[in-house]
Parts: sequence; C-alpha cells; structure tokens
Amino acid sequence: MIIDGRNADARRSGLVDRRSFLVGSAVSVGALGLAGCAATDGMSLAEAQQVYGPVPDKKFAIPAADVTKVDRKYWRRTVRYETKEEPGTIIVDPANYYVYRIEGGGNATRYGANVGRDGFRWNGDAYVGRKSEWATWTPPAEMIKRQPEAAKYARGMPGGLDNPLGARTLHLYQNGRYTLYTIYASSDEESIGSGITSGCVGLLSQDMIDLYDQTPVKTKVVVLPA
Repeated sequence: MIIDGRNADARRSGLVDRRSFLVGSAVSVGALGLAGCAATDGMSLAEAQQVYGPVPDKKFAIPAADVTKVDRKYWRRTVRYETKEEPGTIIVDPANYYVYRIEGGGNATRYGANVGRDGFRWNGDAYVGRKSEWATWTPPAEMIKRQPEAAKYARGMPGGLDNPLGARTLHLYQNGRYTLYTIYASSDEESIGSGITSGCVGLLSQDMIDLYDQTPVKTKVVVLPA
C-alpha cells in the first residue's frame, strides 16, 4: 500500500500520516445491487466506552478510542441488511462510510469507516488474500519520489502504534494479485465518517480487531459504488 502524507497532522511527530492513503488506480468491476438497511438501537455512551476501551494486545497495548470524537451512527452495531451474499462476506459502502460483515438471517454487523477521497474511490469484488498483525509498512518508489523524506522507510517501517497499517490489516486481492488496497486499523477517531484515503478503508482499531478475528483468508469483499 502506498501512503501519502501530504495531510500530516501536527499532533504527530512521525513522518507517516495515517489519514492519507494513496494506492494508484484499480480495475473497477460492475456494481452489485444490494438492498439498504435499517439500524437497530445502538450502544449507550457507557457501552461504547467499554467496547472501544483499551486492548492489551500481545505486542503493543492499544489505547482506548475517544468515542466522543465519533458520530454515534458510526459506532459498531447490529443492523438489518438484506443481501444475497453469503454470511461472512464483507461489504464496503463508501458512500455512507460503513463496512458490513454479513451475519445471516438478514442481519449484519456494521462498522463506521474512513474511505477513499474523491477521485480515488473504486468498486468491485475482491477477496482477503492475506492477513497481517502489526504489519511492516514499506513506501513504494512512487511515494518516495513524491515525498523524498519517506526514503528513510524504504526498507520498511516496523509494526507499531505509529505504523499506518495499525494493529491488523486485511490485504485485498483480485484474480490472484494484490490490489494494494487494504482494510486496516486506524487510531484516528476523527477520520471515521470521512473520505481521506486513496482507496484503503480504515476502521477503529477495536472494530478492526473484531472484524479481523472473524475473517478468514479467501473471504469475499464487495466494494459498492460511491
């Protein structure tokens, strides 16, 4: 995945800005017709603070997410979602900043997300070709050419809390080839519900871990048109 740090947040001292992802172009596939959804009652603030609390991960302790910075409609919840897709399928709805995991019986788990910004959104079918925990991030040559300061990570940035890929990453493939697009863990609460990447999809770390743990390799991913 190529990451563009042009929108660097002054709160961070590192080079890499987790809020801006650039991966070039991808082949768009015909859109699937899927029914809309209606939400059930969501969590209270107290419940959300528990769900999005600190995670004592085996490598790096993940801090609590400040859910007051996230619109309540993007908190994790179970919703009604009618689709012909099989249980376990992941559906990305970039127009509404949601990711769904189909549970069956007309239900889905819905997560708030950040998505591609205008001009960098794509749609079509893919699948999870690889899964990573605390993945190493390596800037491609295109980014280094555009941002020479990224050259310091040309041999890879080790996994960690400041790594743009976060705690968990689902790498998306099409026809046996890595698309460079991912669904990744974000610690930036304010990015949820916005189009700030260049094709990758970010969930809060706690949501990403929940999705990751239930998603085997080869899981189908459907990205809807925006």
